[in-house]
Amino acid sequence: MIKVGLLCGREYSFPPAFIVRVNELGKKDGIAAEFVKLGGTRVGERAEYRVIVDRISHEVDYYRGYLKHAVLQGTYVINNPFWWAADDKFLNYSLASKLGIAIPKTVLLPQKGYPADVDITSESLHNLKYPMDWDGLLDYVGRPAILKPFSGGGWKHVYKVHNKEDLLAAYDKTCPYCMTLQEFIDFSQYVRCFTFGKTDILPVHYDPKERRYLVDHDYLSPELSARVVKDARTINQALGYEMNTIEFAVKDGVPYAIDFLNPAPDFERDRITEFYFQHVVERMARLVIDRALTGAVSNSWPRWEEMLGMGAAGGFGGASKSAGASAVAGQSAVRQAGAKPK
Repeated sequence: MIKVGLLCGREYSFPPAFIVRVNELGKKDGIAAEFVKLGGTRVGERAEYRVIVDRISHEVDYYRGYLKHAVLQGTYVINNPFWWAADDKFLNYSLASKLGIAIPKTVLLPQKGYPADVDITSESLHNLKYPMDWDGLLDYVGRPAILKPFSGGGWKHVYKVHNKEDLLAAYDKTCPYCMTLQEFIDFSQYVRCFTFGKTDILPVHYDPKERRYLVDHDYLSPELSARVVKDARTINQALGYEMNTIEFAVKDGVPYAIDFLNPAPDFERDRITEFYFQHVVERMARLVIDRALTGAVSNSWPRWEEMLGMGAAGGFGGASKSAGASAVAGQSAVRQAGAKPK
């Protein structure tokens, strides 16, 4: 029996539907899905699962430690726990910019304050410039602007600021988080893409103000849809994510990548609509069955060092040698609209 495990938290509709569908589709190949159960992990302990879908380890350190161990034992984890732990949104923007994807102007800011149990004094911060040129930063990104964490999600600690006074008032509330200041894109359309297996992309009409999905298959023109899909594929291939949502704000016909570090996206039926729920369950079930039968653990690593020409396959990003040594070839493969999901 080839076992697929699901690691999840406060979810109610997706987990049971996913497990049922994997068991239905995987039965002929001897694949069975279940909830992962853990009770202490020994060094060298054999991996019980061929594939694990991780939707909670970012909130539970024990789970994250276990998943890294499982990868060393040969388990294919969606998404890669080593890379996910290292990634952040400012890196995402920097990488997307180098890959030619439109992004808002973005600035990484020093933290306003630090946790009480961390011994940080003024001597610890002698490398920081003071005072900050707040007006200069706002001149760069424009007014209004968005202040938000450089890592995190769920629309937490996000502020829209119109001037220096707004910015400083919001910034004073952000301890101990590291924040980014970002250009506000006054969008005419907003798209959230479900992504499965890096290149299987489903653009969806999303209303960020009401935080709801809308079933509207004609929301994007064919040209804009193709651009969104191409950019989403490039992002996922670079970052290695196989379960993600990528958000684009469209202004003057240009899709700006706003947020693409969502490796445990919301899959609950009542929030993503029944239509997209059925799609998500089906695509995720088929993805894990494919990975259980054919997936190589090396495929779950990011490929950005190849795509930027900073290293050959097998370099510091962990790419496998079979991925190809040419940065040009790697980027070309990602940009092929009809590429087979990887």
